[in-house]
Amino acid sequence: DVIAGFLYAILILVVFHPVVDLIDNFNLTYKYAPLIIITFEMTAVEKVEEQLAGLRIARRCVPSEEPAYLLDIDTSTAAQPGSSRFVAVSCSNKSIRVYDRETLHFLREYSGHPGILSGVRFAHACDSVVFSACSEGTVKCWDVRSATRKPVQVFSGYPSNVFISFDVSCSDLIVCAGTEKVEKDTFLVFWDARGATDCASTSKEPLGVYSESHNDDITKICFHPIEPNLVVSGSTDGLVNVFDINKDNEDDALISTCNSDSSVSSLGWSGEDYKQVYCMTHDEGFCWWDMAQLDTEEPITLLHVLDVRESVCAENHGLHYLVGGLYHEKAGKLFLIGGTSTGNIHLISCSTDGLSLVGTLCGGHSATVRSFCWSLTDESLLTGGEDAQLLLWKPGAVERSLTKKASLKISSSVQKRVRVHNTSLKSRKK
Repeated sequence: DVIAGFLYAILILVVFHPVVDLIDNFNLTYKYAPLIIITFEMTAVEKVEEQLAGLRIARRCVPSEEPAYLLDIDTSTAAQPGSSRFVAVSCSNKSIRVYDRETLHFLREYSGHPGILSGVRFAHACDSVVFSACSEGTVKCWDVRSATRKPVQVFSGYPSNVFISFDVSCSDLIVCAGTEKVEKDTFLVFWDARGATDCASTSKEPLGVYSESHNDDITKICFHPIEPNLVVSGSTDGLVNVFDINKDNEDDALISTCNSDSSVSSLGWSGEDYKQVYCMTHDEGFCWWDMAQLDTEEPITLLHVLDVRESVCAENHGLHYLVGGLYHEKAGKLFLIGGTSTGNIHLISCSTDGLSLVGTLCGGHSATVRSFCWSLTDESLLTGGEDAQLLLWKPGAVERSLTKKASLKISSSVQKRVRVHNTSLKSRKK
């Protein structure tokens, strides 16, 4: 409220300019100039920051009978204006839950996975198709409108593959998954995703792999939002690699290698035409690079913060961890999402001058927030946490029920799996 009040402040200047009129016998009378009002218009960035700080809980999902950490969230794109949208959530109990996007009503669940799930992604062109990757070495495709609980397509890896990250290209043509290091091998595995829902119960073999660019677990993969041939990968070896998969071989495909100096936990694209790459690390560091400067003499590093917890002042709330980033297209601004172990969510603004706190969302979660999904369509935010709650936040919303769930003390599959390596990182040229 203080921020909003400040941004909407109006400076009123009342200027009393005496106007001297010479009248009979040089008698002086004073006339006063009219009231002058000067208003300060908020910039697009300021409006967005105010909107983010004003997010309030609009909906909570009904708690599941089997509580679990909500590890990843994705939403479908509406096939037609006004049509329903879906939310898919991957859980620590190896299940995928699907909800109605607006009401958060539970729709269905896909369970019985033989391994740990490493994320969920909806297809971009089909609102009912969702993908998931599993540590048992497969990526599966599900149709949430279908009555069957079986995958409509299975993308199989090689026998030793343990998938811990994946993504789908913006054209829905390519699926890519990253593996844990097994012996000396670490792979980016690629499949042709065309016709994924047309070949039920069949298994697709990989198109090929990249095996030379990382030397440890590939923890994150993210395709470019508008260029289907570009993909960025991050690893516990500290490297963030950008590839052009249209090239004939891995050496030619590797456009850039940046070193985060730590184990990569999350990454994404930002900036005009999404020419920037950012990443977060498992020790809460932040790096931000400009790929548009690769062929110039200008440095590509926009910002490097060793520990965001020490650089962002969050008053008495503190900052314990980072969850990820979101690029707001309308404002042309990158924001980070972080929080506390008690469930507070911090919204952090990024600039080349540093990081600054925009606002804190309180009263929602009661434990660590693990995942979020931002919707530019209605400026809303979905969050999931270790308290097994799925929350929908909207600007100025009023929640119908304010019941708050207690923290659920269950072991985290992420904590069991993620290994932050202390070995020295090889220096790689940018």
